[in-house]
Amino acid sequence: MDKVTLLTLLFDFYGQLLTERQQKFVELYYGNDYSLGEIAESYNVSRQAVHDTLKRADIMLQNYEQKLQLVNKFLTQRSKLAEAARLLEECSESVPGQALRAKEILQEVLEMDRG
Repeated sequence: MDKVTLLTLLFDFYGQLLTERQQKFVELYYGNDYSLGEIAESYNVSRQAVHDTLKRADIMLQNYEQKLQLVNKFLTQRSKLAEAARLLEECSESVPGQALRAKEILQEVLEMDRG
């Protein structure tokens, strides 16, 4: 998984634990694709200050994940659900009614996670 995708996931899980300024900078930089200069100009700070704030936010998000493992658990759960769905697809011919219902349930759970 690339760094931006991982950081976005970490922010989704732990973003509320950051300061308001860190939240806003992360949203602007990663979510809205603002440059450091654009953020700095909007907030009347230096580009270095924006960079430092983003770096601190990244470190904090990584620390939260290291301690709580919520993103890791989420990704593991998604992977296992996808594998179960694939296996059900393979065996649906032998027990079509039950396999179909099990696939529907798995699909519902997978869609819940997408929000």
